[in-house]
Amino acid sequence: MNLEQARFNMIKQQIQPWNVLDADVLALLAVVRREDFVPPAWRNLAFADIEVPLGSGAAMLAPKIEAHALQALALGKQEKVLEIGTGSGYMAALLAAHADHVWSVEIVPELAAQARARLQRLGITNVSVEIGDGVPGLPAHAPYDVIMVSGGLPLVPQELLAQLKVGGRLFAIVGAAPAMTAQLITREAEGAFRTAGLFETRAAPLKNAPAKSQFVF
Repeated sequence: MNLEQARFNMIKQQIQPWNVLDADVLALLAVVRREDFVPPAWRNLAFADIEVPLGSGAAMLAPKIEAHALQALALGKQEKVLEIGTGSGYMAALLAAHADHVWSVEIVPELAAQARARLQRLGITNVSVEIGDGVPGLPAHAPYDVIMVSGGLPLVPQELLAQLKVGGRLFAIVGAAPAMTAQLITREAEGAFRTAGLFETRAAPLKNAPAKSQFVF
């Protein structure tokens, strides 16, 4: 398999036609090697338009979803980022390239250990992988400029929104399959949030996501 050709095709045939046109995002997708984060059994499908299973109910988001999230979040070099759901570590690597520091929380210890090892092997030093339930966020390092939820949620919990700085942005895929929407939520003031629906999609729910009735938005 020609991995470079497959990477080129992913960008040209999946991502750009989906209105991801930010030059920095496209350049990043060309240099961060997605195949280094995919389980060996799925390596030949590293660039396919699918969620790649990671085990324990987790999955990598489809490439076009990851690309859209990066474009929507528009990270700055001095920004602090929280990722909920480390998975393979690929999204953390993408975020780290455009941010000051990324804290990524993974509930499955084996996945956290594998992601940490991959990031260390690739020399990515501005990501901290922590084991735990990330749905309530990570208050120890709050507030954050950006929060990336790498999985589905019924609704976005208030305690997670509270960890955004004013001006901060949160990306999440919200709802229940098959009716889920990618949302960008911006904190405009202490008690004011603006939500933009970006596109319809679906994503595997985060492990331990509380029932809908336990959320307040």
